[in-house]
Amino acid sequence: MFVSKNDRKSTRHHLRMDCQVIRESDFKLVGHRTLDLSAEGMLVRKASNVSIGERLIVAFQATPLGIWFDAEAEVTRLIHNRRPEDEGQALGLRFVDMASISRLILRGHLRRLPPPLPQRAKRIDYAATIRNIAYS
Repeated sequence: MFVSKNDRKSTRHHLRMDCQVIRESDFKLVGHRTLDLSAEGMLVRKASNVSIGERLIVAFQATPLGIWFDAEAEVTRLIHNRRPEDEGQALGLRFVDMASISRLILRGHLRRLPPPLPQRAKRIDYAATIRNIAYS
């Protein structure tokens, strides 16, 4: 009966791999392991303190072809390991600048990988639910 809400632009995919996440201001390593990845951003295990809005440089190899993906990213979320399902402190990153061809290759590769299991119940889009009830 309820309509679930999806705020994501692209699907996240469960992918553990090494990466390099470097702070743009002082070139300090702030992360080195992904928890999940999408064509729009990634979740990275946190190795150093950062703030929301900070600009970072990200480099990783996500395909078996050995292609390096380089991007500029912005910190959009800090995970402080407060929930039981959290896997430690982590950073939510949004890719701000990535080559279009790199994003297409990444999207094609990620299509073959499973999404992570949901850790919380889906949000409800109450406005869409009311519209469905009104027009039924």
